[in-house]
Amino acid sequence: MGSAVSLLVPIATAVASVLFSLRSKPAGNNPTHNDIEAANRLQREQEERDRAAQAAREKAEKLAQEAEMNAQRAREAQAAMEAAQAEAKRIREAFAAADRAAEAERYQAQRREQEIREEARRAAEAAQQEALRQQQLAAEENRVAAEARRAAEEAARVAAEEARAAREAKAKVDHQLREGIQPVIMPSTADLEDAKRRIGYRDGLYHFAVAGVAGSGKSSLINALRGLRNRDAGAAATGITETTLRVARFPDSDPKNPFVWYDIPGAGTLQVRDWQYFNNQGLYVFDALVVLVDNRFTMTDVAILRNARLFGIPCYIVRSKADSHVRNLMREMGYESDDEEQDARSRAALEHVAREHFVSATRKNVQEILRGADLPEQRVYIVSNLTMLSATKGNVTSKIAKRIIDEFDFLQDLLGDAYKRRGGVAKVQGSSTAVM
Repeated sequence: MGSAVSLLVPIATAVASVLFSLRSKPAGNNPTHNDIEAANRLQREQEERDRAAQAAREKAEKLAQEAEMNAQRAREAQAAMEAAQAEAKRIREAFAAADRAAEAERYQAQRREQEIREEARRAAEAAQQEALRQQQLAAEENRVAAEARRAAEEAARVAAEEARAAREAKAKVDHQLREGIQPVIMPSTADLEDAKRRIGYRDGLYHFAVAGVAGSGKSSLINALRGLRNRDAGAAATGITETTLRVARFPDSDPKNPFVWYDIPGAGTLQVRDWQYFNNQGLYVFDALVVLVDNRFTMTDVAILRNARLFGIPCYIVRSKADSHVRNLMREMGYESDDEEQDARSRAALEHVAREHFVSATRKNVQEILRGADLPEQRVYIVSNLTMLSATKGNVTSKIAKRIIDEFDFLQDLLGDAYKRRGGVAKVQGSSTAVM
């Protein structure tokens, strides 16, 4: 741009001087040929100068354009240089960040390497400790094995002695059987577990077994204790002949009571021999036994009481069907149920006398049999199944209340003892059994 301006200055000066000389020349007469030639020459020179000036201007413009283009290129070069400098700066910063990241990675790698070494050291220590523990376990197992061998040898010796004792006991039992002596056979652990399995014994429940001779009314008594009539759904089967040929299990009708009742097949039948009754029925696994007697106290009843005492099982002697026995006594004493002239007062008096006689005779008979069997005296509970049902259900009317003998006492003692042995208390309130 500056060089173009310097070329235009002398050209402009020359043009200005020619114009000035023309203007300052004095006017004269008609020009001569020389003057015309001179003027033409000057005109041509002027034209040359104009063309030179025009060329100079064009060249100046071209130079100006080139200068502008050069300036634009310079600006673009400057911008490119600045961009290159910025990129170089970014690259330097990227390299610096990469260096920092590499340094951080090296630090993390060193730290991880230290952690791995520490983990390896701990693992080695744990392996050493585990090896030591395994050595100790092996030593302990060897010691236990040695003790087991000694125990096995001792068990073999004891088994041999027990086998010898068993052979002697069997010989003794065979002798007793030949002599008619009834043996007392203690059940084994396997017998106990098998008996519990057969009856569905469960911890936390109290298991009552009602046992006795065939036809004594066991099923009816169980129904009454459960608050059921014989014809109700879920009641134990009853009949004139012995209907229970195997142990029957009945839950209590009130699910809040932890009781289970068992109807045991009657003794003295063709299926069950008297002297085998206690062991064959597994009575040694029950929590309490109810020995139900009918018209007479049999040797089977004595065997149950004796074995229950041997096993520490509480026993309750019950004489059921009291109402039937009292009516039979009334008939023997002259009562006629078809006699319409016999008033209610005389019937009530006769019933009272018959009941007192039946109760007294029954208690005396039981105590004599217990003394004769060398067993401690204990109470016999005299009950009627219908009255027991009313007492259990808490449905005692004034008519039924007059017939009560031992029903409430039996419930109080039977269930009270059960709850005491299970850590609770049972109380008879009014006419129903309530658990406190």
